[in-house]
Amino acid sequence: MNDRPQAAATANLTYFAFAPPDSKQWSPNSPVRPVGELPEVLCGRYRIERLLGVGGMGAVYRARDLLREQFGDPEPWVALKTLCEDFVEYPDAHALLYSEFALTTRLRHRHIVRLFGYEVDSTSQRAFITMELLKGPTLDKLLDEHPTGLPWTEVQAIALPLLKALAYSHSLGVLHGDLKPGNVLLAADGLRLFDYGLGQSNEGLLPGLPRLCRKRIAAWTPSYAAPELLDGAPLSAAADVYALACMLYELCGGSHPFGRLTAQQAHTQALDKTLQRPANLPPHCWAALHTGLSFDPAQRRIDVTGLLDAFRMPAPGRLQRWLRLT
Repeated sequence: MNDRPQAAATANLTYFAFAPPDSKQWSPNSPVRPVGELPEVLCGRYRIERLLGVGGMGAVYRARDLLREQFGDPEPWVALKTLCEDFVEYPDAHALLYSEFALTTRLRHRHIVRLFGYEVDSTSQRAFITMELLKGPTLDKLLDEHPTGLPWTEVQAIALPLLKALAYSHSLGVLHGDLKPGNVLLAADGLRLFDYGLGQSNEGLLPGLPRLCRKRIAAWTPSYAAPELLDGAPLSAAADVYALACMLYELCGGSHPFGRLTAQQAHTQALDKTLQRPANLPPHCWAALHTGLSFDPAQRRIDVTGLLDAFRMPAPGRLQRWLRLT
């Protein structure tokens, strides 16, 4: 049985749990206030055409870049991300949005969304990010259509570019922080990992980013968050590995490894003790994936490159399997 809830129109956007002043802490189930009316044109250049989706912190619009259009660009459209109404007045909100921009623009990889600019409209004082406008479903939509998982060749076609993108990100000291199927887009020209809104840099590796009080942020998507994050530990590469392993398991088996329970709930029920290899996952990959799903970060002794090595290794042929048994 597929444990995935019905996909919502906003599933491709990060639910950003941010506690506004004198308010209760936001959770992924909190109601999202609609975005206030934006000017028709931002910075005299970006004409808003329609809303694409709303998440906990951000709203993304399709916008026409009038400057590109003026110079005859046949594809003048961009995606434009701005803050939701609840966060516009928050003191750190613009810095938080800029942090996402600063992290992502340091990443130049064909499987990571490409950002163009960070700007503030002088009239409305709205900060926003512009990025490439992509067409295609998010990974959660695809998983909805395959409740028993994808064939191995299709798993590899998705898993390998995703693993390469995150391995590259980690190699530069950039942690994603909100890996989930809704933050992976299957565009016509290839997969894109996007939404580094909860991303952070490994300490000391990327100087010059805004200094933000991360203790006010509690936005981890519950069913993909590593248990240490839910316990209040800082984001780490190992936490990204846990979320990624959940996604890879889901690609192969069609369902979340722990039935969409939080890692804490699954740990309490000792679900890791009964976890089985998905039928569509070759046996030679199981040890690596199982290690990535460890609740104890000290036992999660594998990085993204290790998972990549396992998933791109060809499955042994019949003769090789026979030789191993003899």
